[in-house]
Amino acid sequence: MKVEIWSDIVCPFCYIGKRKFESALAAFDIKEQVEIVWHSFQLDSDMIPVLGQTVNQYLAERKGVSPEKGKEMNDYMSNIAKEVGLEYNFDKAIITNTMDAHRLLHLAKTTGVQNEVKEKLFAAYYTDGKDVGDTETLVQIGESAGLESDKIRAMLQSNQYLKEVRIDQFRGEQLGVQAVPFFVFNNKYAVSGAQSAEVFTNVLQKVWDEEKPLVEVPASAVFCTADGVCI
Repeated sequence: MKVEIWSDIVCPFCYIGKRKFESALAAFDIKEQVEIVWHSFQLDSDMIPVLGQTVNQYLAERKGVSPEKGKEMNDYMSNIAKEVGLEYNFDKAIITNTMDAHRLLHLAKTTGVQNEVKEKLFAAYYTDGKDVGDTETLVQIGESAGLESDKIRAMLQSNQYLKEVRIDQFRGEQLGVQAVPFFVFNNKYAVSGAQSAEVFTNVLQKVWDEEKPLVEVPASAVFCTADGVCI
């Protein structure tokens, strides 16, 4: 079973959704047969960092509200994060363009560590207050997941994976993605938002029940044919 997830690193519900999905997956009987693929979806692809701008100020500008209201919204989000064991430190978060972080995720996919890198990017931004648009930060994150620093630097200094990030974005838009996270199960069922673990559990089971492979009976086993002959 393949589960494709469209998300952005600076989307607070995406990290929460990841935790809720993981909770459901951990209790799923055939979790080892579930492949997870992360797709890029930038919420603000034209974003240019403003030195000294806080997350509260950035959110206020995006939503057309006061900085005080922006802080109130982020405090609310922090409390939701706590419910799934996450620590959001918006006072330390650094606003940045996430293009290079998404390119790192595409590089990570080539060696099978995409999910690990995604987790580290989320933690770096929300908990540790690191700049996930900074080259050195991305190199450290990639290295900690087993990627080679030389390959990370070479990728970041080139245009590698720019096309793949944009294709992910385009494909998501074609699927009707307007908000993230957005989960697609076996290219058949979609779940939008950070739904409860129960919702994810139900979808996982439904997809598996509908598409699980037939179990072949060994040729040496006793069976009866349609014409009544038993062997």
